[in-house]
Amino acid sequence: MYKKIIVPVEMGQLEKGEKILAKARTLLDGGGEIVLMNVAESVPSYVAVEMPVDFINQSVKDAEAKLMELNAKHGGHARIKVVIGPPAREILNVAEEEHADLIIIGSHRPDFYNYLIGATADRVVRHAKCSVLVDR
Repeated sequence: MYKKIIVPVEMGQLEKGEKILAKARTLLDGGGEIVLMNVAESVPSYVAVEMPVDFINQSVKDAEAKLMELNAKHGGHARIKVVIGPPAREILNVAEEEHADLIIIGSHRPDFYNYLIGATADRVVRHAKCSVLVDR
């Protein structure tokens, strides 16, 4: 069993988020903590010029609201955290900062794009300093 579990959820795949959050609850020690997180991707400055001024802030607020709703469906025991940056790097940073002993991450079927640069789950598995459970 685990004392601190990081559960990153992609906003476009909330049903996977529900599944991995439920799994995290079954693996959590009594008195342990789940950190339910999302990474709002930063956008390059040349793209940001074309977007509304508060685009990133609104993305963070939307993610927090969706994570709170997801958390409430599962008993409301997880702590919510939304960060900005490249997803794999930020998941790894949060896991290290939180001294996590497990990351549960959803994955999808790899496509050609993933073989060129690698999926977020692949990067997390390769570089995590704690155990990683990948849910297909």
